[in-house]
Amino acid sequence: MNDFGRQMDVLGRSTWIRHRQLRGEDVALGEDAYPGEYLIDVARALAAEQGDELARLPEAEAVARCREFAARALLAGIQEDLARFGVRFDHFVSERALHAESVFARARAALPADLLYEQDGALFFRTTHFGDEKDRVVVRGNGEPTYFGSDIAHYYRTLSRRFDALVNVLGADHHGYVARLRAVVAAFGFDPAALRVLLVQLVNLTRGGEPVRMGKRAGEFVTLREVVDEVGADAARFFFLLRKADSQLDFDLELAKKQSTDNPVFYVQYAHARIASVLRQAADAGIVLAPEPDLTRLGDGETEPLRVLVTFPDVVEAAARDLEPHRIVFYALDLAAAFHRYYNQHRILSDDPGATQARLALVRCVQQVLRAALELAGVRAPERM
Repeated sequence: MNDFGRQMDVLGRSTWIRHRQLRGEDVALGEDAYPGEYLIDVARALAAEQGDELARLPEAEAVARCREFAARALLAGIQEDLARFGVRFDHFVSERALHAESVFARARAALPADLLYEQDGALFFRTTHFGDEKDRVVVRGNGEPTYFGSDIAHYYRTLSRRFDALVNVLGADHHGYVARLRAVVAAFGFDPAALRVLLVQLVNLTRGGEPVRMGKRAGEFVTLREVVDEVGADAARFFFLLRKADSQLDFDLELAKKQSTDNPVFYVQYAHARIASVLRQAADAGIVLAPEPDLTRLGDGETEPLRVLVTFPDVVEAAARDLEPHRIVFYALDLAAAFHRYYNQHRILSDDPGATQARLALVRCVQQVLRAALELAGVRAPERM
C-alpha cells in the first residue's frame, strides 16, 4: 500500500479541503490536490464520524487526521471491490510500516557496502552492477527514502521469509523497474531468476466499439467497481482473462452484457447449462446413467469433444507454470465450441439406449471439465440460463 510520502500528504490536504467545502467554506482545491470527486464521499464519511471536532483542530493536526481517515476508507473500498471481483490477498503490506518498523533501515544495512554510494547528498544503489542502465537513488538529498527504497525494504522482508519464488505484477509503463528489482534480489544473495515480473497492459474500455468516457466522480479513470456493477463479476473476470497480461485488451461493455453466443462468457456458461438441461431431461425420462457405459458406441464423428477433453491437464499445468491464466479461458472456449457443434449434430437422448448412455457419459465429462475450468477462472458455472 502506497501510504507513505508526499502523495499521502496530498491526500490528507485534499480531503481536508473537501471537508471544508462540505461545511460551506469557499476554498479551492489547488493544482497540487487530487481532483477526483470520490474524496467528497470520503470527506462526508469523515464528517459523519467526527462531526465538528475536526474544525476545531489546528490545521496541521486536522490534515493529519484526514490523511489517516482517507487511507483507511480507500483501503476498505479497495478490499470491498476485490471481494466482489473474487480476488483475495492474504496480506496488505503498508509502505509506511516498512519505515516505521525500521525494515528499511535493516534492509539498507544488509546490502553490501560497496553497492551503496553518496552523490550530491543522495544515496545511490549500484544497480548497474547487475545490468541496470543506471544506478538508482535510494534516499533523496532531503533524507526521504524513494519508492525504490521501499521496494528494497519490502523485498528484504519477503526474501527473509524464504519463499521459493516471487511474482511482481507491474503496469507495462513500469518496465524500467524490472532490472532494478532483479538487482535487489541478487544483492541480497538470491537468484534473480526467482523473481518473475508480469507486465500488464492497460485496458481500453469501449461501448459498442466507442471509447467509454471517464467517470466524473473518479477523476480521469473508470473504476473496477463501475465495470463490475455494469457487467457483473463473471463477465468482468472472463473478459480480463481473454488476453495475455502483456497484450492490450479492448473490453466492450455492451458485448460483456449480451445474452447471446457472441458473448464469450455467455457462450461457455451456456454450454454448461445446456448439458445440465440434457441431464435433467434424462432424469425426467427415467434414464439412469450407467457407471461404465460402452464408449465404443460413439461414432467416428463424435470424437471431437474427447480430443479437447484429454488436453485439459496439460493446459492447467502450462497455465500454472507460465503464469498465464488466459490459457484456461481459451481452453474453455474451445471445449464449449466442440460441445455446441456436437450438440447440433447429434441427438443425445436417442431411441438407442447404448448410444444414449455413451453420449450422456461424454457430455457429462464435458460439463465436469467446463465447470473445473470456470472455477479456476473464478467464474460461475450455472445450471440454468
